[in-house]
Amino acid sequence: MAGARALALLATLLLPAALPAPALADGLRLAPYKDELFQYGKVLESASNGDFRIVDYDELRDINGRDEIPERKAQGKYVSLKTKRVEDHLTYKVGGRSLKYVGAGATRGPARMIVIYLHGQNGTRFQGADDWTFGGNFNRVKNMTVAAGGAYLSPDFSDFEANGTAEIKALMLDYAARSPGAPIFVACGSYGGKLCWSLARDPEAASMISGLILLGSLNDPGFLKTAAMKKGGRPIPIFLGHGSRDPIIDWKTQQAFFDSVHKKMPGYPIKFVLFQDGNHGTPIRMTDWRETLNWMLTTDGK
Repeated sequence: MAGARALALLATLLLPAALPAPALADGLRLAPYKDELFQYGKVLESASNGDFRIVDYDELRDINGRDEIPERKAQGKYVSLKTKRVEDHLTYKVGGRSLKYVGAGATRGPARMIVIYLHGQNGTRFQGADDWTFGGNFNRVKNMTVAAGGAYLSPDFSDFEANGTAEIKALMLDYAARSPGAPIFVACGSYGGKLCWSLARDPEAASMISGLILLGSLNDPGFLKTAAMKKGGRPIPIFLGHGSRDPIIDWKTQQAFFDSVHKKMPGYPIKFVLFQDGNHGTPIRMTDWRETLNWMLTTDGK
């Protein structure tokens, strides 16, 4: 317990002071952080008023030129381990089941924002917490979230079906209760997108979500029938990132979903970044978290 109290005190000293509960997210934005290293490459094509972009991607430059050990360890300039001081392996319980998650930042008190990453098949909580893989991109979002007074979570869960949905919803409810008014963003890699969409179809879970981030992932035509897509409903901002050479999930299915959302509700907050010649894991490596989350912070519920 003494160690937990010390960690909580350190988090308080490291992070900005939390605002009163009703105004937790007012004016919240992620501050610049290594932007010159993580910004998108050249925009090759733009459509739908900039909501759809094709950006330049090159493996020799964006993997071999960025990693000390390709696909295993980023160069040191892309990574800062300051968040290790406020990072821990934690446990949450649902229906008698105990599951672990990695949490960084304001995990023991009010958080100004919550970012949750859900891994795909064969993944674990360690994927979204790994500072060195995927070009250091998880390290970047972790650092930005912690600096903003938020909590970054990378959980284990039982499956991609009802149990997994109930578990992540319970984790969201726990953090929402401790951080009233704080926006919750759910990011899903690959098959983890099935949980993103299941949560979006659950009215209680959907009411807590301030943005969905789908990285080389699935879509759900059933989302078009949810309250978020109905007149007078609260829209949930959606970001789709995909590689044009993804051999597992064809990017054209994502474009069809993007187009269907635009057709049913013009102006709906949805963006699609296609990485030219990118592979299945490219969006996890290359998505600009700061641009995406700051956009969602300005569009939630509007």
